[in-house]
Amino acid sequence: MSPRARRGRAAARRPPARRRPRTPGSRRRRGDDRLVGFFVATVLAVALVAAVVDWLLTHWWVLVVIGALALPAGGAWLHHKRQQARWEAVRAQGLRYALPQLDALHHARFEEAVRDLMRRDGCRDAVRVGGGGDLGADVKATDPYGRRWVIQCKHRSKGSAGSAVGTPDLQVLNGTARQVHGADVAVIVTNGRVTKPAVTFAQQQRLHVVDRHTLGVWASGSRPLWELLRAVPPPRKPTALS
Repeated sequence: MSPRARRGRAAARRPPARRRPRTPGSRRRRGDDRLVGFFVATVLAVALVAAVVDWLLTHWWVLVVIGALALPAGGAWLHHKRQQARWEAVRAQGLRYALPQLDALHHARFEEAVRDLMRRDGCRDAVRVGGGGDLGADVKATDPYGRRWVIQCKHRSKGSAGSAVGTPDLQVLNGTARQVHGADVAVIVTNGRVTKPAVTFAQQQRLHVVDRHTLGVWASGSRPLWELLRAVPPPRKPTALS
């Protein structure tokens, strides 16, 4: 048998090396090392802060220069934000849409237009939530009277020539608006037609339908939507407008 073969057989007979178990002492040492490292880092951080403070106290004029520069910058930023908010309010008050404009929109842009109209009416928290899994809510808003609005939008690219909104669309809204979204006012808005059975179902279930005609009046005028709808729930809380 060759020397290499004998070494191989000897290695095969040798029992496997046993790993030394970790002792509580080694774990304790690692914990102590971490504690020491944390303490050293804390001391260094405190020393750095103290050095910076000491330097600033010695060179106090640096703080004066920084304050002199920051004050105008902060004032300019605040003025810009106020001016932007003012322009947004002016834009919202003057927001108008003609029906041909709404017909030409993508369905997502149509939902954004409905959101902007609700903001124009004073619903500052109006938000578009439409998309996959929206559970029948495309726009949510709270009006100045405290009522929660949940709106489902049905855009038709062909306007009144497109497919009509039917009872199944309203059944989706009826099943989720109040139970899931907590609506006080559940509305479906379309730039197209609505079938008579759908209108009847809406009346039975206390849903509100904004058809093409009502949408045209709302979008091109200045009256809030709740003034154009019948049987809207009373205000939830007294406001300056109530």
